[in-house]
Amino acid sequence: MTTVIPAIVAPSATDPLVLGTIERRDVGAKDVRIDIRWAGICHSDIHTVQGDWGPQHYPLTVGHEIAGIVAEVGSEVTKFAVGDRVGVGCLVNSCGECENCAAGSEQHCLRGAIGTYGASDVDGTITQGGYSTGVVVTEDFVLRVPEAIPYEKAAPLLCAGITTYSPLRHWNAGPGKRVAVVGLGGLGHMAVKIAHAMGAEVTVLSRSLSKKDDALALGADHYFATEDPETFRSLRSSFDLIINSVSAAIDIDAYLKLLAMDGTLVNVGAPAEPMPVSVGTLIGGRRSFAGSNIGGIAETQEMLDFCAEHGIAPDIEIASADQINEAWARVLASDVRYRFVIDIETLTA
Repeated sequence: MTTVIPAIVAPSATDPLVLGTIERRDVGAKDVRIDIRWAGICHSDIHTVQGDWGPQHYPLTVGHEIAGIVAEVGSEVTKFAVGDRVGVGCLVNSCGECENCAAGSEQHCLRGAIGTYGASDVDGTITQGGYSTGVVVTEDFVLRVPEAIPYEKAAPLLCAGITTYSPLRHWNAGPGKRVAVVGLGGLGHMAVKIAHAMGAEVTVLSRSLSKKDDALALGADHYFATEDPETFRSLRSSFDLIINSVSAAIDIDAYLKLLAMDGTLVNVGAPAEPMPVSVGTLIGGRRSFAGSNIGGIAETQEMLDFCAEHGIAPDIEIASADQINEAWARVLASDVRYRFVIDIETLTA
């Protein structure tokens, strides 16, 4: 059995988003039904709908930054109760049995993690995301949102927050570490806040000087414009860790040369285009070029608790459901400070 609910729907890769409906399964024994209150807009939503990462099944509802309230729990649910403040991120299931799942890295499930939207679910249906009034998720993939995090700002932490927290934690950002963040958008501004809270020395590398004041207010110690060629000369061999948050192709070799010996450049932005790398740049200085993809469920909860403890939340703009196409256009134009969040109540207004 299923229930029909209001949603924002992509009819195709090229048509504007429209208001429509999707179906949600009934609550099973281990399921949690969530009334969605806020849904963040991620650049990944746009990439997916436009087919940048492969063909999709349309109509499709995207959104993997979800904050809401538990409305119903299955008979075997033990972790949550009706009324709890919760969230759902980029995953809604995995095999739970493979080596990676057992290690808490469900996002790297060897049998294929199930994404919150556009993925084949265990019942063969295509998952639909958080630009909707509700979602049903197995309890193991539901996160608890601490009260200290402002409700309307919680949703972007479920993607932008964990996407940047995970590599900063994995590559040991902290006191004595020099961390550079490339790009100051939805991901980049979270990387700055989290790296600063971890105690690292933080530098922002952005195209122009237009966001310098913002970056310093967010916690950056230094700021440089990458459109100035002197930046790449003066900062050569300066950083232990670089987090590249840009979802477009950049000159990776130029940024790799900014790493000190044994430094690592981690890509968290996911451009559709390939980015060539010179092996000689890696060999010189024993540099590493890596990628990182969100985080497991336990690490995501750890991130939420860390943000609550340190007073970290994204800077957001709130959009109504009827502003969704305008919001997407502004994301593509890098004209948002720094994450859009949809007020889902406007879907039924």
